Parts: sequence; structure tokens; C-alpha cells
Amino acid sequence: MMKRTRIRLLEPEYKAAKAEAKRLGISLAELLRRSLRTVLPADDSKPWMRYAGMVESGDPNSSRNIDDVIYGRKP
Repeated sequence: MMKRTRIRLLEPEYKAAKAEAKRLGISLAELLRRSLRTVLPADDSKPWMRYAGMVESGDPNSSRNIDDVIYGRKP
């Protein structure tokens, strides 16, 4: 379950973050979630979670075909 939150950024931080999100083709919220994942400790019971959401395929619709992205397309 996601929780809604508010943060305050300085104008230069906001502009830089928005520009980076646009460059990556993701929302500002997703950019901030990804950034947090790089500094938060991983759940020791699920070490693979450190990499969750961090794989880039270059395909903006990859979440719809996650098995193909992870395991490759079936012949």
C-alpha cells in the first residue's frame, strides 16, 4: 500500500529533479522513490529487494511485460 506524503524542495532542487525525471521518462514521484531506495537499507529477509525497481530496459511499457524483461522473450 502506498502512502501519500508531502515534501518541500528548494526551487533549484525541484527543477533539477523534474528535468531528470523527464529525461528518464518517469514521474517525479518515481524518481524520488528510486532515489530513496538507493539510501535505505534493504530488507535482510529479502536481499533481492535492493534491486527491485532499479532495472532499466529502455522500454517505457516494460512493466506490462515484466517476465519478458527479466527472463527474455519466449521463442
